[in-house]
Amino acid sequence: MTTAEMIKELCEQMNISVSELARRIGQTPQNFNKKLQRETVTLDELKAIADVLGVKFVQAFILPEMSAIKIESS
Repeated sequence: MTTAEMIKELCEQMNISVSELARRIGQTPQNFNKKLQRETVTLDELKAIADVLGVKFVQAFILPEMSAIKIESS
């Protein structure tokens, strides 16, 4: 699943349009949709999305021995 697909699914589950999400993170819907199409959403934007929707964002590298390096935003 791509980042754009995950964001769209999150919006659907949170009952919010992608355009409204864009506004809440301080972007125009047009600019944010271009970022989704190009898959250029930044880590800071993903954290902002989590913050405005009240969800937790976790990014992790899973090492071969199954330990992980995580970046979390709550």
